[in-house]
Amino acid sequence: MTQVLFETLTLNDSITLNNRILMAPLTRCMADDELVPTADMVKYYAKRAGAGLIISEATIIRPDGQGYPNTPGLFTQAQIAGWKKVTEAVHAEGGKMFAQLWHVGRVAHPHFFDGEVLAPSAIGIEGSVPRMRELTYQTPKAATKADIKQLVDDYAKAAENAIEAGFDGVEIHGANGYLIDQFLHYAANQRSDEYGETPANMSRFALEVTDAVIERIGSHRVALRVSPGAYFNMEGDKRDRAVFDYLITELNARNLVYLHLGIFDDAMEFDYLDGRASAYLRKVYDGTLVGVGSYTAETGAKAIENDQFDLLAIGRPFIANGDYVEKVRAGEVLVEYNESMLASLE
Repeated sequence: MTQVLFETLTLNDSITLNNRILMAPLTRCMADDELVPTADMVKYYAKRAGAGLIISEATIIRPDGQGYPNTPGLFTQAQIAGWKKVTEAVHAEGGKMFAQLWHVGRVAHPHFFDGEVLAPSAIGIEGSVPRMRELTYQTPKAATKADIKQLVDDYAKAAENAIEAGFDGVEIHGANGYLIDQFLHYAANQRSDEYGETPANMSRFALEVTDAVIERIGSHRVALRVSPGAYFNMEGDKRDRAVFDYLITELNARNLVYLHLGIFDDAMEFDYLDGRASAYLRKVYDGTLVGVGSYTAETGAKAIENDQFDLLAIGRPFIANGDYVEKVRAGEVLVEYNESMLASLE
Protein backbone atom coordinates (compact mmCIF):
# COMPACT_ATOMS: atom_id res chain seq x y z
CA MET A 1 0.00 0.00 0.00
CA THR A 2 2.93 2.35 0.65
CA GLN A 3 5.33 0.84 -1.89
CA VAL A 4 5.45 4.01 -4.01
CA LEU A 5 7.11 5.78 -1.08
CA PHE A 6 10.16 3.56 -1.44
CA GLU A 7 10.84 4.30 -5.09
CA THR A 8 14.00 6.31 -5.82
CA LEU A 9 13.70 9.72 -7.42
CA THR A 10 16.40 11.88 -9.01
CA LEU A 11 15.94 15.61 -8.54
CA ASN A 12 17.15 17.98 -11.24
CA ASP A 13 19.35 15.24 -12.74
CA SER A 14 21.58 15.79 -9.74
CA ILE A 15 20.39 14.43 -6.38
CA THR A 16 19.03 10.88 -6.16
CA LEU A 17 16.81 10.16 -3.18
CA ASN A 18 16.60 6.64 -1.79
CA ASN A 19 12.88 7.06 -1.16
CA ARG A 20 10.12 9.65 -1.49
CA ILE A 21 9.73 10.38 2.20
CA LEU A 22 11.11 13.72 3.33
CA MET A 23 11.59 14.75 6.93
CA ALA A 24 9.79 18.08 7.14
CA PRO A 25 11.47 21.06 8.83
CA LEU A 26 10.61 20.91 12.53
CA THR A 27 11.52 23.80 14.82
CA ARG A 28 12.83 22.31 18.06
CA CYS A 29 14.62 25.30 19.70
CA MET A 30 17.52 23.09 20.76
CA ALA A 31 20.57 25.07 19.59
CA ASP A 32 22.87 26.56 22.23
CA ASP A 33 22.82 30.22 23.27
CA GLU A 34 25.08 31.13 20.35
CA LEU A 35 22.61 29.39 18.00
CA VAL A 36 25.13 26.62 17.29
CA PRO A 37 23.83 23.06 16.71
CA THR A 38 24.51 20.79 19.68
CA ALA A 39 25.74 17.21 20.07
CA ASP A 40 22.15 16.17 20.77
CA MET A 41 21.14 17.61 17.39
CA VAL A 42 23.86 15.59 15.69
CA LYS A 43 22.40 12.37 17.13
CA TYR A 44 18.82 13.47 16.45
CA TYR A 45 19.35 14.06 12.73
CA ALA A 46 21.62 11.05 12.20
CA LYS A 47 18.91 8.81 13.66
CA ARG A 48 16.50 10.08 10.97
CA ALA A 49 18.86 9.65 8.01
CA GLY A 50 16.59 6.96 6.59
CA ALA A 51 14.47 9.72 5.06
CA GLY A 52 15.01 10.24 1.36
CA LEU A 53 15.88 13.82 2.30
CA ILE A 54 16.03 15.60 5.64
CA ILE A 55 15.06 19.27 5.58
CA SER A 56 16.66 20.93 8.57
CA GLU A 57 14.71 22.85 11.15
CA ALA A 58 14.31 26.45 9.99
CA THR A 59 17.72 28.12 10.31
CA ILE A 60 18.10 31.87 10.52
CA ILE A 61 20.22 33.72 7.98
CA ARG A 62 21.20 36.61 10.29
CA PRO A 63 20.54 37.81 13.85
CA ASP A 64 17.40 39.88 13.20
CA GLY A 65 15.75 36.88 11.59
CA GLN A 66 15.16 35.26 14.98
CA GLY A 67 11.70 34.96 16.48
CA TYR A 68 12.00 31.83 18.62
CA PRO A 69 14.50 30.94 21.36
CA ASN A 70 17.56 28.83 20.55
CA THR A 71 16.89 28.40 16.85
CA PRO A 72 20.10 27.59 14.95
CA GLY A 73 21.80 30.00 12.59
CA LEU A 74 24.01 29.86 9.50
CA PHE A 75 25.82 33.18 9.74
CA THR A 76 28.85 32.50 11.98
CA GLN A 77 31.77 30.14 11.60
CA ALA A 78 30.82 28.40 14.85
CA GLN A 79 27.33 27.74 13.49
CA ILE A 80 28.76 26.43 10.20
CA ALA A 81 31.09 24.13 12.14
CA GLY A 82 28.21 22.91 14.30
CA TRP A 83 26.09 22.11 11.27
CA LYS A 84 29.03 20.35 9.63
CA LYS A 85 29.00 17.80 12.44
CA VAL A 86 25.30 17.22 11.73
CA THR A 87 25.68 16.77 7.98
CA GLU A 88 28.68 14.48 8.39
CA ALA A 89 26.67 12.27 10.73
CA VAL A 90 23.70 12.18 8.33
CA HIS A 91 25.93 11.37 5.36
CA ALA A 92 27.69 8.64 7.35
CA GLU A 93 24.28 6.97 7.70
CA GLY A 94 23.62 7.25 3.95
CA GLY A 95 21.25 10.22 4.18
CA LYS A 96 20.94 13.56 2.42
CA MET A 97 20.11 16.91 3.99
CA PHE A 98 19.03 20.40 2.95
CA ALA A 99 19.22 23.49 5.14
CA GLN A 100 16.03 25.53 5.36
CA LEU A 101 16.97 29.22 5.19
CA TRP A 102 14.80 31.43 7.39
CA HIS A 103 14.06 35.01 8.29
CA VAL A 104 10.87 35.48 10.27
CA GLY A 105 10.31 39.15 9.34
CA ARG A 106 7.63 40.77 11.51
CA VAL A 107 7.51 37.68 13.75
CA ALA A 108 11.02 38.55 15.04
CA HIS A 109 11.60 40.05 18.46
CA PRO A 110 14.46 42.39 19.50
CA HIS A 111 14.86 40.37 22.69
CA PHE A 112 17.08 38.14 20.54
CA PHE A 113 19.13 40.81 18.73
CA ASP A 114 20.19 44.45 18.79
CA GLY A 115 18.12 46.25 16.19
CA GLU A 116 14.73 46.78 14.61
CA VAL A 117 12.16 44.28 13.43
CA LEU A 118 11.93 44.37 9.62
CA ALA A 119 8.97 43.54 7.40
CA PRO A 120 7.57 44.61 4.02
CA SER A 121 5.27 47.13 5.74
CA ALA A 122 4.81 48.53 9.24
CA ILE A 123 2.00 46.10 10.01
CA GLY A 124 2.31 44.07 13.18
CA ILE A 125 0.58 40.94 14.38
CA GLU A 126 -1.12 40.08 17.62
CA GLY A 127 0.28 37.60 20.09
CA SER A 128 3.54 36.70 21.73
CA VAL A 129 6.74 34.75 21.09
CA PRO A 130 6.26 30.98 21.32
CA ARG A 131 7.85 29.50 24.47
CA MET A 132 8.38 33.06 25.74
CA ARG A 133 4.86 34.34 26.18
CA GLU A 134 5.97 37.40 28.16
CA LEU A 135 7.38 38.85 24.91
CA THR A 136 4.64 40.42 22.79
CA TYR A 137 5.15 41.21 19.12
CA GLN A 138 6.10 44.72 18.03
CA THR A 139 5.13 46.83 15.06
CA PRO A 140 7.91 46.31 12.51
CA LYS A 141 9.78 48.85 10.45
CA ALA A 142 9.05 48.80 6.72
CA ALA A 143 12.24 47.60 5.04
CA THR A 144 13.99 50.19 2.88
CA LYS A 145 15.34 49.31 -0.54
CA ALA A 146 18.81 49.17 1.02
CA ASP A 147 17.47 46.80 3.68
CA ILE A 148 15.98 44.59 0.97
CA LYS A 149 19.21 44.50 -1.02
CA GLN A 150 21.11 43.46 2.10
CA LEU A 151 18.54 40.77 2.92
CA VAL A 152 18.92 39.29 -0.57
CA ASP A 153 22.70 39.23 -0.13
CA ASP A 154 22.35 37.61 3.29
CA TYR A 155 20.15 34.81 1.96
CA ALA A 156 22.78 34.09 -0.71
CA LYS A 157 25.59 34.13 1.86
CA ALA A 158 23.64 31.76 4.13
CA ALA A 159 23.22 29.39 1.17
CA GLU A 160 26.97 29.51 0.57
CA ASN A 161 27.52 28.83 4.27
CA ALA A 162 25.16 25.85 4.07
CA ILE A 163 27.24 24.26 1.32
CA GLU A 164 30.39 24.93 3.36
CA ALA A 165 28.66 23.16 6.25
CA GLY A 166 28.15 20.08 4.09
CA PHE A 167 24.45 20.37 3.23
CA ASP A 168 23.40 18.87 -0.10
CA GLY A 169 21.32 21.93 -0.89
CA VAL A 170 18.98 24.52 0.60
CA GLU A 171 15.28 25.11 0.88
CA ILE A 172 14.42 28.81 0.98
CA HIS A 173 11.64 29.33 3.52
CA GLY A 174 9.13 31.47 1.66
CA ALA A 175 6.05 30.22 3.52
CA ASN A 176 4.08 30.11 6.75
CA GLY A 177 3.75 33.84 7.36
CA TYR A 178 7.48 34.61 7.59
CA LEU A 179 9.45 37.31 5.76
CA ILE A 180 9.27 36.19 2.12
CA ASP A 181 5.65 35.14 2.55
CA GLN A 182 4.84 38.57 4.01
CA PHE A 183 5.86 40.19 0.71
CA LEU A 184 3.51 37.83 -1.18
CA HIS A 185 0.24 38.65 0.62
CA TYR A 186 -1.74 41.88 0.54
CA ALA A 187 -2.51 41.63 4.26
CA ALA A 188 1.18 42.12 5.09
CA ASN A 189 2.43 44.05 2.06
CA GLN A 190 1.04 47.54 1.57
CA ARG A 191 4.07 49.02 -0.15
CA SER A 192 3.69 51.47 -3.03
CA ASP A 193 7.14 51.00 -4.57
CA GLU A 194 8.50 48.25 -6.83
CA TYR A 195 7.97 45.67 -4.07
CA GLY A 196 4.23 46.25 -3.64
CA GLU A 197 0.77 46.73 -5.18
CA THR A 198 1.04 44.42 -8.23
CA PRO A 199 1.70 40.68 -8.57
CA ALA A 200 5.03 41.29 -10.30
CA ASN A 201 6.16 43.76 -7.66
CA MET A 202 5.02 41.66 -4.71
CA SER A 203 6.83 38.63 -6.17
CA ARG A 204 10.02 40.59 -6.73
CA PHE A 205 11.66 39.93 -3.35
CA ALA A 206 10.99 36.18 -3.45
CA LEU A 207 12.42 35.98 -6.96
CA GLU A 208 15.44 38.15 -6.15
CA VAL A 209 16.27 35.89 -3.19
CA THR A 210 15.78 32.76 -5.30
CA ASP A 211 17.93 34.11 -8.12
CA ALA A 212 20.69 35.25 -5.76
CA VAL A 213 20.82 31.82 -4.09
CA ILE A 214 20.82 30.06 -7.46
CA GLU A 215 23.66 32.28 -8.66
CA ARG A 216 25.64 31.46 -5.52
CA ILE A 217 25.19 27.66 -5.33
CA GLY A 218 23.40 26.53 -8.54
CA SER A 219 19.75 25.70 -9.22
CA HIS A 220 20.49 21.98 -8.79
CA ARG A 221 20.80 22.66 -5.06
CA VAL A 222 17.93 25.12 -4.50
CA ALA A 223 14.34 24.51 -3.44
CA LEU A 224 11.60 26.85 -2.20
CA ARG A 225 8.69 26.54 0.22
CA VAL A 226 5.55 28.64 -0.38
CA SER A 227 2.11 29.13 1.18
CA PRO A 228 -0.31 30.32 -1.52
CA GLY A 229 -3.13 29.95 1.01
CA ALA A 230 -2.72 32.47 3.84
CA TYR A 231 -3.46 30.83 7.18
CA PHE A 232 -0.71 31.38 9.79
CA ASN A 233 -0.15 34.90 11.16
CA MET A 234 -1.73 36.08 7.91
CA GLU A 235 -5.15 36.97 6.56
CA GLY A 236 -6.10 35.82 3.08
CA ASP A 237 -7.09 38.19 0.29
CA LYS A 238 -8.64 37.16 -3.01
CA ARG A 239 -6.00 39.28 -4.79
CA ASP A 240 -3.29 36.93 -3.46
CA ARG A 241 -4.19 34.42 -6.18
CA ALA A 242 -2.82 36.67 -8.90
CA VAL A 243 0.42 37.13 -6.98
CA PHE A 244 1.02 33.39 -6.80
CA ASP A 245 -0.09 32.87 -10.40
CA TYR A 246 2.70 35.27 -11.38
CA LEU A 247 5.25 33.90 -8.93
CA ILE A 248 4.78 30.26 -9.92
CA THR A 249 4.94 31.10 -13.62
CA GLU A 250 8.31 32.72 -12.97
CA LEU A 251 9.50 29.82 -10.84
CA ASN A 252 8.71 27.40 -13.65
CA ALA A 253 11.63 28.94 -15.55
CA ARG A 254 14.09 28.59 -12.66
CA ASN A 255 14.58 24.78 -12.68
CA LEU A 256 14.36 24.41 -8.90
CA VAL A 257 15.02 21.07 -7.21
CA TYR A 258 11.46 21.13 -5.88
CA LEU A 259 8.65 23.35 -4.65
CA HIS A 260 7.40 22.56 -1.15
CA LEU A 261 3.91 23.45 0.03
CA GLY A 262 3.90 25.15 3.42
CA ILE A 263 0.74 24.23 5.30
CA PHE A 264 -0.12 22.46 8.56
CA ASP A 265 -3.15 20.60 7.22
CA ASP A 266 -3.66 20.03 3.50
CA ALA A 267 -7.36 19.39 4.09
CA MET A 268 -7.77 23.19 4.34
CA GLU A 269 -9.45 24.84 1.36
CA PHE A 270 -9.17 28.40 0.11
CA ASP A 271 -11.86 30.11 -1.95
CA TYR A 272 -9.39 32.15 -4.00
CA LEU A 273 -7.41 29.00 -4.84
CA ASP A 274 -10.57 27.06 -5.74
CA GLY A 275 -9.83 24.40 -3.13
CA ARG A 276 -6.70 22.91 -1.61
CA ALA A 277 -3.35 24.68 -1.88
CA SER A 278 -1.68 21.46 -3.04
CA ALA A 279 -4.16 21.09 -5.91
CA TYR A 280 -3.54 24.69 -6.90
CA LEU A 281 0.25 24.20 -6.97
CA ARG A 282 -0.06 20.97 -8.96
CA LYS A 283 -2.07 22.82 -11.56
CA VAL A 284 0.30 25.76 -11.99
CA TYR A 285 3.74 24.37 -11.15
CA ASP A 286 5.60 22.29 -13.73
CA GLY A 287 8.33 20.77 -11.56
CA THR A 288 8.71 18.40 -8.62
CA LEU A 289 6.19 19.13 -5.88
CA VAL A 290 6.44 18.20 -2.20
CA GLY A 291 3.17 17.61 -0.37
CA VAL A 292 2.74 18.02 3.37
CA GLY A 293 0.06 18.60 5.96
CA SER A 294 -1.25 15.85 8.25
CA TYR A 295 -0.70 12.99 5.79
CA THR A 296 0.00 9.48 6.98
CA ALA A 297 2.26 7.17 5.02
CA GLU A 298 -0.87 5.52 3.59
CA THR A 299 -2.71 8.70 2.60
CA GLY A 300 0.50 10.26 1.33
CA ALA A 301 1.31 7.23 -0.82
CA LYS A 302 -2.18 7.36 -2.28
CA ALA A 303 -1.76 11.05 -3.06
CA ILE A 304 1.49 10.34 -4.90
CA GLU A 305 -0.16 7.52 -6.84
CA ASN A 306 -2.95 9.96 -7.75
CA ASP A 307 -0.34 12.45 -9.02
CA GLN A 308 -1.24 15.07 -6.41
CA PHE A 309 2.46 15.56 -5.65
CA ASP A 310 5.78 13.73 -6.10
CA LEU A 311 7.32 13.62 -2.63
CA LEU A 312 5.78 13.38 0.84
CA ALA A 313 7.08 15.45 3.76
CA ILE A 314 6.35 14.01 7.20
CA GLY A 315 6.57 16.16 10.34
CA ARG A 316 5.57 15.23 13.87
CA PRO A 317 5.65 11.45 13.33
CA PHE A 318 9.39 11.88 12.70
CA ILE A 319 9.74 13.47 16.14
CA ALA A 320 8.07 10.45 17.73
CA ASN A 321 9.80 7.87 15.51
CA GLY A 322 13.44 8.39 14.62
CA ASP A 323 13.16 5.17 12.61
CA TYR A 324 9.96 6.29 10.87
CA VAL A 325 11.01 5.12 7.41
CA GLU A 326 12.10 1.70 8.61
CA LYS A 327 8.86 1.21 10.56
CA VAL A 328 6.68 2.18 7.60
CA ARG A 329 8.65 -0.11 5.31
CA ALA A 330 8.19 -3.02 7.73
CA GLY A 331 4.54 -2.22 8.44
CA GLU A 332 5.24 -1.70 12.15
CA VAL A 333 3.09 0.35 14.50
CA LEU A 334 4.29 3.92 14.95
CA VAL A 335 4.72 5.65 18.29
CA GLU A 336 2.09 8.38 18.50
CA TYR A 337 3.36 11.95 18.80
CA ASN A 338 2.54 14.01 21.88
CA GLU A 339 3.54 17.50 22.98
CA SER A 340 5.84 16.26 25.74
CA MET A 341 8.23 15.01 23.05
CA LEU A 342 9.15 18.61 22.18
CA ALA A 343 11.15 18.87 25.39
CA SER A 344 13.90 16.49 24.32
CA LEU A 345 15.80 15.34 21.26
CA GLU A 346 15.57 11.56 20.89
